[in-house]
Amino acid sequence: MAEVERISVQEARRKATSNQALLVCAYDDEAKYNKVNLGGSLSFATFRSRLSSLPKNQVIIFYCA
Repeated sequence: MAEVERISVQEARRKATSNQALLVCAYDDEAKYNKVNLGGSLSFATFRSRLSSLPKNQVIIFYCA
């Protein structure tokens, strides 16, 4: 399994706002997502529903708070 690359908050924001990456909340619980939702992020459920249509080279940034 590949090692997880950690990036700074600033880099995550830059990549997400410039459409270089998807920002996804790592919590599977919708209530928890609603509490820690960052603008422009996807819930885990939404991410899962779109997974099959994402390009294989799509950068994905998961966050939890």
